[in-house]
Amino acid sequence: MRIATYNVNGVNGRLPVLLRWLAEEAPDVVCLQELKAPQDRFPEQAITDAGYGAIWQGQKSWNGVAILARGQVPEETRRGLPGDPDDIQSRYIEAAIDGVLVAGLYLPNGNPKPGPKFDYKLAWIERLIDHAATLATLDAPVVLAGDYNIMPTDLDVYKPERWLDDALFAPEARAGFARLIDQGWVDALRALHPGETIYTFWDYFRRAFDRDAGLRIDHLLLNPPAAVRLETAGVDRAVRGWEKSSDHAPTWITLGTRPKRRRRA
Repeated sequence: MRIATYNVNGVNGRLPVLLRWLAEEAPDVVCLQELKAPQDRFPEQAITDAGYGAIWQGQKSWNGVAILARGQVPEETRRGLPGDPDDIQSRYIEAAIDGVLVAGLYLPNGNPKPGPKFDYKLAWIERLIDHAATLATLDAPVVLAGDYNIMPTDLDVYKPERWLDDALFAPEARAGFARLIDQGWVDALRALHPGETIYTFWDYFRRAFDRDAGLRIDHLLLNPPAAVRLETAGVDRAVRGWEKSSDHAPTWITLGTRPKRRRRA
């Protein structure tokens, strides 16, 4: 099973790019972020015509998350992150697909900091940690996929010294990510490519993509039953260079049907 996360940065404006990528790569499951469309403006028919069922939570102008599944409609299990009944931002959705629980999330950016947006980011991280603690212990494989708006380490950011005052690289945010890992979650991309410089986002400004001045902020975290099935992980970097593409590239993993055999030392 190939599971991808993709911050599409406007599902209607980037629809040709999304459909081209779906046709070329045929992922089994896709978590989308930043739909930037109200609930009734999600391009359901175009997604259906591409061979995918979908569930989504839209929001006018901002945010918005969706889960697509090839050849079927995901079985929704949760809409919205628990812990704050007054939170109206569309940032979390969860579904069961072929025995795997997939959560699609769009963690707040948090800039500028300090301020209310950064406070909201930190509070959202706490809610995610609380909910993830339950998911981590499930016997079934679970994948937490999305745009985390966090660079976990210096390796995940071009020229880290320039990001010291940014909410995406704040010590509090990175500590929150580390606490998720301490629950038993595995950072799939880093697990298979521990020392490589790999980015998932390149700004539109200052020719960032051409200079490879990027960030790794899109992550797929796996609970133990998912981690033992992890086979490959990567980034469809070329998509970022397509015309009118998002500033993110699709990031993906493949899970085998059985636990992967580990070589004996």
